[in-house]
Amino acid sequence: MDIGNEIDILIVEDNSTDAELTIRALKKNNLANRIFLVEDGEEALNFLFSKNQFSDRLNKDNPKVVFLDLKLPKIDGLEVLKTIKSDPVLKSIPIVILTSSNEESDIIKSYQLGVNSFITKPVDFEKFMLAVKEIGFYWLLLNQPPLT
Repeated sequence: MDIGNEIDILIVEDNSTDAELTIRALKKNNLANRIFLVEDGEEALNFLFSKNQFSDRLNKDNPKVVFLDLKLPKIDGLEVLKTIKSDPVLKSIPIVILTSSNEESDIIKSYQLGVNSFITKPVDFEKFMLAVKEIGFYWLLLNQPPLT
């Protein structure tokens, strides 16, 4: 993928099966033209801030939505969320926590940090695919973001 183009969705997911299912559901339903996958919190922040391996990425090409797992290597999802929502340029990007956690403390902390939506990943394959379809439909087609 050419990271110089606008990214519809950034997926931050360290579980390759969940990442593959998410991408498959989005593509099957024609919900995103451009999807970019990173596998840990550090890589997500490097991508969004155009650092290190992503230094040639244009900041104006931020994703329309970020699907963010909580349990990530290097930097966890809550820290990634906090960093994004504290940045004046990135804070308007919708962040959807898509995680296996259903701990009330994770939900509360996520909303305190400014998450736009918190979804617990369904274990069932069909329910997972449907959930991703509905999330993508809402955030990419129905939601009205601010013009930048």
